[in-house]
Amino acid sequence: MDYKKTNAPLNTVTRDMVKLSEDTGNVYETVRIIAKRANQISAEMKKDLEKKLQEFATLTDNLEEVNENREQIEISRYYEKLPKPTLIATQEYVDHKLYFRNPATDKGLD
Repeated sequence: MDYKKTNAPLNTVTRDMVKLSEDTGNVYETVRIIAKRANQISAEMKKDLEKKLQEFATLTDNLEEVNENREQIEISRYYEKLPKPTLIATQEYVDHKLYFRNPATDKGLD
């Protein structure tokens, strides 16, 4: 899933946890699934941001540093305006775009 093209809200949304956990039957398991996906999204976003900012890394200071800093600031602002990873993960869960399984409760593992 491309987190840049998500339809997740930018602000926190109040959700009915009982309704949200209908698929798993357990509120805590639902929160665990969403949290695990949010960690994956967060790691991906951090990796992308570091990759883009790495282009600006220089060992020496020069007069062009001010211009480079402006570009770095714009990139950082773009990532700050994206929805938070927990909101993206929750939206993916609500839209049934997440695949999850619990090996301990899967049938056929007796």
